[in-house]
Amino acid sequence: MPITRGEARPITHYGTPVLHRRCADVTDFGEPLAEPLDDMFASMYAAEGVGLAANQIGVDLRVFVYDCPDDEGTRHVGHVVNPQLQAASALAGTDTGTEGCLSVPGPRAEVPRAARATVTGFDRDGAPITVTGTGFFARCLQHECDHLDGTVYVDRLPAQQRDRLLREAGLPSR
Repeated sequence: MPITRGEARPITHYGTPVLHRRCADVTDFGEPLAEPLDDMFASMYAAEGVGLAANQIGVDLRVFVYDCPDDEGTRHVGHVVNPQLQAASALAGTDTGTEGCLSVPGPRAEVPRAARATVTGFDRDGAPITVTGTGFFARCLQHECDHLDGTVYVDRLPAQQRDRLLREAGLPSR
């Protein structure tokens, strides 16, 4: 686990309003993002996750962090500010792997995702960046972008399955 300067914050759970709405665009880059980003990494590592969106620690900003391997075992570590998920090519195919979430602790479910994903956005200083992933890392990128749009993975499931998983996690359904 990498050493971080931030403070681990509690993870917000399904049902918390900030998880169910589009997060606010970041307009102040540089130093104003230092503490939230450090806290996000610290929170992700403390919770043993591979990605974390700002709203998962109660911060209403379009930012996510990741420390996630791809299917070949290559580790990807970084962050994206104001991410925009690019449509995946039909040639890339679909991955129907299982997915879990720190905001719905415990249960996992199969969620179809594009096998390749590209996210454009900015780094903490406002420089444009592009991140592309395949396999598990592509799933992570899509999952975190969903969070910033107010969608939790269980929202992509049929209502009965979603409600069962939320009960299993000890959380109320919406």
